[in-house]
Amino acid sequence: MQNPSRTPADLVIKPRNVMLGRGEKCLRWWKGGDPVATAFYNTLSAVFPVGEAFFIDSVRHYRDSLPPDLQRQVDAFIKQEAVHSREHAFLNKQIREAGFDLSRMEAETNDWRAQTKDDPPDVNLAVTVATEHLTAIIAHALLKTDRHFRHDPPEISRLWKWHAIEEIEHKSVAFDTFCAVTRDLSRYERWKFRSMVLLVVSWEFVTERVRYMRDLFKQDGIDKPSIWLRTFWYLLVYPGVFRQIFPAWLAFFRPNFHPWQQDDRELIAKTEVGLALRVVGQSAASES
Repeated sequence: MQNPSRTPADLVIKPRNVMLGRGEKCLRWWKGGDPVATAFYNTLSAVFPVGEAFFIDSVRHYRDSLPPDLQRQVDAFIKQEAVHSREHAFLNKQIREAGFDLSRMEAETNDWRAQTKDDPPDVNLAVTVATEHLTAIIAHALLKTDRHFRHDPPEISRLWKWHAIEEIEHKSVAFDTFCAVTRDLSRYERWKFRSMVLLVVSWEFVTERVRYMRDLFKQDGIDKPSIWLRTFWYLLVYPGVFRQIFPAWLAFFRPNFHPWQQDDRELIAKTEVGLALRVVGQSAASES
């Protein structure tokens, strides 16, 4: 495995305009009848449409000041994130049809998005860098073994695996943009900036999952100590995604960190072969 200090020159960020799950219904506890696993993924999907739009805006703000190669990567990043937003909006519709009320999560996310419009662009970009790190290392953990999707409906499994593939592919775009636009900062100042933001974003990510999972547990009438013990086991023991990502999370705090020091393109290729994704066209805005 190579340990590059920058994005590989031959990296291809490939927007895939897929449409998944059309004409199908989503079970209430769609992850193999497990309310804990279902709640965790539902809370992620609920915030993705607004979150992806934020990531797009924070990176696009700097696009025209970037080198041509990075501009092209930004363009591909934007296309990928736009389709992610659309596909998770559709999944959220299916989740609501299964009986869940996502209005609290969506309202809070919209309020947060409105507040960020008053924040400095470099802060919003740093938040995107931190969040993209979290999503990329979670994506790697999800694709590394089959235990995370073993009991999922096929189309929903394909949705999450496709999303994970693209999160890994574009994992350095926001980071490289951040490095370009903070080039006047000292290495220490840049490291401190991104490290502090990751700590804040990570705390908010975990506490948000707890709040939103509790919301869904209450809707199911199962908000009891036993369900939280199951949640602890699910996230930290088996399949244990939080345990899996901890070393990669820590790696971000190295002064010389770069996302592609873990080159997981082989994992992408292996996963994509098994998905047989059907690309439906170039537009990321269409819906059916």
